[in-house]
Amino acid sequence: MMVLETSKANAILTVLQGCNNLTRLKKIQAHVIVNGLQNHPAISNSILNFCAVSISGSLPYAQHLFRHILNPQTQAWNSIIRGFAQSPSPVQAIFYYNRMLFDSVSGPDTFTFSFTLKACERIKALKKCEEVHGSIIRTGYERDVVVCTGLVRCYGRNGCVEIARMVFDNMPERDLVAWNAMISCYSQAGYHQEALRVYDYMRNENVGVDGFTLVGLLSSCSHVGALNMGVKLHRIASEKGLLRNVFVGNALIDMYAKCGSLDGALEVFNGMPRDVFTWNSMIVGFGVHGFGDEAIYFFNQMLEAGVRPNSIAFLGLLCGCSHQGLVEEGVEFFHQMSSKFNVKPGIKHYGCMVDMYGRAGKLEKALEIIGDSPWQDDPVLWRILLSSSKIHKNVVIGEIAMRNLSQLGAVNAGDCVLLATIYAGANDEQGVARMRKLIKKQGIKTTPGWSWIEVSDQVHRFVVDDKSHPDSEMIYQKLEEVTHKATMAGYVEDKSQFIFHGSCSEECLESSSTYHSEKLAIAFGLAKTPEGTSLRIVKNLRVCRDCHEFTKFVSRAFNRDIIVRDRLRFHHFKGGLCSCRDYW
Repeated sequence: MMVLETSKANAILTVLQGCNNLTRLKKIQAHVIVNGLQNHPAISNSILNFCAVSISGSLPYAQHLFRHILNPQTQAWNSIIRGFAQSPSPVQAIFYYNRMLFDSVSGPDTFTFSFTLKACERIKALKKCEEVHGSIIRTGYERDVVVCTGLVRCYGRNGCVEIARMVFDNMPERDLVAWNAMISCYSQAGYHQEALRVYDYMRNENVGVDGFTLVGLLSSCSHVGALNMGVKLHRIASEKGLLRNVFVGNALIDMYAKCGSLDGALEVFNGMPRDVFTWNSMIVGFGVHGFGDEAIYFFNQMLEAGVRPNSIAFLGLLCGCSHQGLVEEGVEFFHQMSSKFNVKPGIKHYGCMVDMYGRAGKLEKALEIIGDSPWQDDPVLWRILLSSSKIHKNVVIGEIAMRNLSQLGAVNAGDCVLLATIYAGANDEQGVARMRKLIKKQGIKTTPGWSWIEVSDQVHRFVVDDKSHPDSEMIYQKLEEVTHKATMAGYVEDKSQFIFHGSCSEECLESSSTYHSEKLAIAFGLAKTPEGTSLRIVKNLRVCRDCHEFTKFVSRAFNRDIIVRDRLRFHHFKGGLCSCRDYW
């Protein structure tokens, strides 16, 4: 009799392994009940796991099954916790974890902790993460590589990067998944230089890389403009046969585009399978570089390939049209979004339209777009209008934009500087004084300006009047030489911008000098790279007019191509000219 029951159980377990839908599972379950095997641990756990975890399962049905399990063991608890941890309701996973601690005689294991930490990660439940961490230590799982990797991810997701690194450093052994988690933790937190340093440690410990490693590292390269490192990672991807991995390919395209190498992005694009994100990367890449015609070309190619565009594709299109002054084309694409492709415009699309009309000098039309948008109460659109007013020195529209920002309680230092610059252009000294007084009275905080430049595979970061770099003395000496040669080539310091003891960007509010971060980065790059080498600089703020003029004449005086990515777009400087045509 025992042998017969075991034989039936094994047969049912075999059938369950091939089950792929809920209807079939219920038929198997009926057979289980008829044969009196509903309390067989392996069978009940297998049925529960399918319902909780399988894409063809049903979490409500899994809950129903779980309620009827007598004294569920750890495996059953793990199934229900895992199911909810990866569901739209991850908080339920924590609920079942809490119940397990109070109701179950069997304690949590590696999988229990991992699934619970996944839920904490998804809902950013830091306190629960810390509580689970305490349980991990008390039960002796603090040396488990899987559990510790979950802790690294969870702390990283909650912004506790230092604690994540402490857990990582204390791991007795680290597999590739753990290294990937640490890279991702730094990258998602915006600590991109640290993410790239982790890769240096990986190489020192002879740890290989996979597609996840490359995607994380390429993301950090994109943010800091580390093209040389990105090229090396491209070579590694090629050696490992990962260039046809669509995630790696998309990350490479994004890296090349954001590092200023559209040729590199195009080379990757032409050699890989494509999804909608691949096309988006190219369209957005050309858009932010100001090449609207090319963005439109790739959009049309995307349609011919049978790929339906989404909101990101249109964002790249409108950005390109805005920067290249293709107003009619941009308006047409904006209308096609909803009328032809059923894509609802978001605030960023409206922002592009305001920017496009503003750049074209059609400020009244830009104001009308804001009025017709669902986001009149969002400061982003008014700030874009204020920037356009500065370009065209329109005091009236600038004051309207500032008044709306003030009513929304969203005025920042950059807004005050923009309007002060408009007043200065109109010789309105009282207006400038009011902006100075507003900043001082309200204690408006500024965003510190910084610039990154990659030299010899190392990313160097500069802030305004930076003296912290080891080569600081050499950099300032070089900057004097660079300024002299730029002046000989025709550069004239734009003193009309220095209305706040500096320039027209937020960066200038930090100091009374003119040593902005990009000037220091340029001087360092010229001193440390061979003649003819292109310089690539990433800046967190909008480049000011004086620095823009400075960079133009440096490119002429030193015969260097200089590519600057600021907060809004790319500027390609060559021979004393900029790709933005002095219109940004």
